[in-house]
Amino acid sequence: MDAVRGPSLGTKLLILMSFALVVIPWFSYLYLSEMEDFLVDSQANAQLLAAEGISTLLNGRTDLFYELPLSPEGYEQLYAHPLQKPIRIDGRNNDWEEVLEYSIGFGNLDIKEPTNPGLNQFNLALGEHNDQIYALVTVKDENLVFRDRNILRLDLSDHLRITFTGQDETVKRVTLTMTEPGVTTAYLIDNDWRYAIQGEPENRIPGFMAIKEEGYAVEFRIPLELLGSSRQFGLAVVDVDNSQTRAIESITGTLPSAGREAYGLVLLKSPEVLRIIEGLGYSGANIQVIDAQRRVRAEIGSYESTPKQAESFLSRQSWYNLISYALDPLYNLIEANLRASPLTDDEVIKSSLSGLPAYQRRYSQEEGEVIVAAHPIIAQGEIIGTVLLKQNTNRILELRRGALQRIINFSIISLLIFVVLILMFSLRLASRIRKLGAEATGAIDIYGRLKTNQLRAETKSGDEIGDLARSISGMLSKLHQHNQFLENMPRTLRHEINNPLNTLSTSLHNLEYEESPEARSKYLESAKRGVNRIGMIVQNLADAASLEDALEAEELEVINLHKLVQNYLHNCRTIHQDREFRYQGIDHSIKSEVSDFRIEQLLDKLVDNAIDFSEPYSTITVGINADANFLSLFVTNHGPLIAEDQVEKIFDSMVSIRETNPDNRLHFGMGLYVVRIIAEHHGGFVKAKNLLDGKGVSIQVSLPIYREAEELADSFAAS
Repeated sequence: MDAVRGPSLGTKLLILMSFALVVIPWFSYLYLSEMEDFLVDSQANAQLLAAEGISTLLNGRTDLFYELPLSPEGYEQLYAHPLQKPIRIDGRNNDWEEVLEYSIGFGNLDIKEPTNPGLNQFNLALGEHNDQIYALVTVKDENLVFRDRNILRLDLSDHLRITFTGQDETVKRVTLTMTEPGVTTAYLIDNDWRYAIQGEPENRIPGFMAIKEEGYAVEFRIPLELLGSSRQFGLAVVDVDNSQTRAIESITGTLPSAGREAYGLVLLKSPEVLRIIEGLGYSGANIQVIDAQRRVRAEIGSYESTPKQAESFLSRQSWYNLISYALDPLYNLIEANLRASPLTDDEVIKSSLSGLPAYQRRYSQEEGEVIVAAHPIIAQGEIIGTVLLKQNTNRILELRRGALQRIINFSIISLLIFVVLILMFSLRLASRIRKLGAEATGAIDIYGRLKTNQLRAETKSGDEIGDLARSISGMLSKLHQHNQFLENMPRTLRHEINNPLNTLSTSLHNLEYEESPEARSKYLESAKRGVNRIGMIVQNLADAASLEDALEAEELEVINLHKLVQNYLHNCRTIHQDREFRYQGIDHSIKSEVSDFRIEQLLDKLVDNAIDFSEPYSTITVGINADANFLSLFVTNHGPLIAEDQVEKIFDSMVSIRETNPDNRLHFGMGLYVVRIIAEHHGGFVKAKNLLDGKGVSIQVSLPIYREAEELADSFAAS
C-alpha cells in the first residue's frame, strides 16, 4: 500500500504560526480603529463645544448680521461664495460648477439687440478661496473687437473695468484688455479710463479670455490684500463693435444707476464679526460665521496643513524604515478603507440653521480628513446664523499611520523571524526523526533478525522524541528477549526432552528383550515417567504462552493478602512435610486488588523454586512487609547463591541456573518467568537478592496496596 503523503510537520507549524501572527495584528488593527474613532469623536465634540462658545458671543447681535458695510440703497448686493478649492485661470470654466447657480445677470438679457446702449448683457459669478476673489464674466457680444497693440489707448476695444479702494483708501482703476483669445492683461489706468498710469501690467490680477458661442468669457482673480478695509469694488463691461471706428457702444456695470464710477460689488463680510472671532485665538482651524441666507459674514484661520515632503529612498537609513518605505502602498490601501466618504458642509449647515448642532467627518484627496462642526446663533428666539468650525485630523491620522506602520512592520518582522525559527526547528526535528528512523530500521536485517537490542540516538533526550526513542529501545529489548527465547527453545527442548526420550527409548529397548515380569514392570514404569516428563514440558510451554491472555480476561478483587498467605502456609506445611515453613512480617490485615488464584499460582512458583534450591528439612520463610504504597510478598530459602550477572536474567523465560537436579524434577526455566508476568499484570514488579549472610536467596514481589477512599483523604490531608 502506498503511503499517504500530507503536509510536513514544518509546513503545519508554519501555517499555525502564520495564522496566529495574522490574528494578533488583526485584533490590534480593530483596537486601533476603535481608538481612532474615540479620538475623532472626542475632537468632534471639542470642536462642537468651541463652536457653541463662539455662537454664545454672537447670540442676540442682530446688528452684526443686518448692517452691511458700504452697501448704499439700490446697490446690487453680490456675494462671493466660499470655494472648496481654488479656481484655475485657464479659460475652461469647468471648475465653476459649485457657484454657477449663484451667478447674476446684468443688462437686458431678454433682448437680443438692446436698444439702450447702457444695457450690455453679461453674467457674473463670484467665489472666494484663501483670500482670493475669483470672477467669471460671461458676455453676449456678436462683434468682438480685440485691442491693437500699436494703439496706446486702452478704451478702443472690448474690455473690463474694475474699480476698488486700495489700502491707502484711494480709488484704484484697473482695465482688463484682450489682444487675442487667451491670457488677459491688467493695467492701472487714469481717471478717464484711457491710458495706463504705469507702463508695466498689474500682474497680481491674472485673467484668461475664451470665445464662446454667443460672445466671450473672462475669468480673473484679484487678491484681497489689494483692497482696503472697506473691501469693495465695482465691475463694468465695455462693448466696442466697430473695429474701424473703435467707438464704445455700451458700458454695463454692476449698479442699476447710470454712474459708472460707483461701486457695485460689496463683499458681505462683517468686519465687526471678524474682529470678535479673531480675538479668540483659536488656531489650527477654519472658523466661519454664516448668516441665515448661508452667506459667509466672517472667516478666519485655515485647517489645511502643509504636506510633509516625501522622504527620499536614500534618506531612510535604517532597515526598519526601508521596510516601511517598501510597504507604503499597503499602508495607503489600508488607510483608503478607513477614510470617510466625501461630503460637503451643506448638511451640517442645514442642520445647524434648523436649530440642531451637528458635526460630520468628510474626506477628500485634496483636504484629507476634516471634521466639520456647526452650532446655531440665536437672537430673540430666531436663528440668525451659525458658527462653522473646520479642523483636520492630521494629528490623529499621523498617530494612526505610525501605529499602523508599527503593527504591520512588527507583524512582518515577527513572521519572518518565526518562519526562520520554525524552518530551523522543523529541519532539526526532521533530522532527529530521520536519524531515529534510520537507526530503528537498521536494527533489523533483511531476514527480520535483530542486529541490536537498543538504540543510541535520542535516548538521552528529554522531549517526546526521546520518549519515543526509549520506547522503541525498550521494544527492541523485549524483542531481543523474545528472539533469545525462540533461539534457546530448540536447544533447551532438545536438552530437556532428550533425557526422558533416552529413558523412554532405553526402557522400551530393554523391555523388548526382558522376560522377567518384575524387570518388565520396572522398564514400563521408567517409560511412563519419561512420557509424563515430556507431557509436563509441553504443558509448561502451553501455560506460559497462554498466561498473558488469561490474565487480561480475569477480573480483580480486593482481598486480604495476610489471610491468604496464612492459609497458603497451612497447606504447604501439610503437603511439604520435609520442609519447615515460617511466616515473617506484619501481623495485621493488608489489602490489594488482585486475582487470588494468580497470587496462589505465584506463591506456588516461588515455593517450588525455594524447595528446589534448599536442602530437606531446611526452613523456608514466607512473609509480607509494607511501605507507604506497596506491599512486599517475599519467599526466602537457604541454599546456593545467585551469580551477580544472573540476578536480572532468572526472570526471563527458559532460563535455569541449576547445576544439579537431585530429585530428578523437571527444571524448564519457566517458573520465575511466570512470577514476573503475574506481578507486572497486577501493577507490581519482582526482584531477587542474595541474603546478607551469604546463606541463601530471597525473592520479593511488590504489589500496590489497596486503600479506602477515607484513607486516601487522610493521607492527602497529612501531606
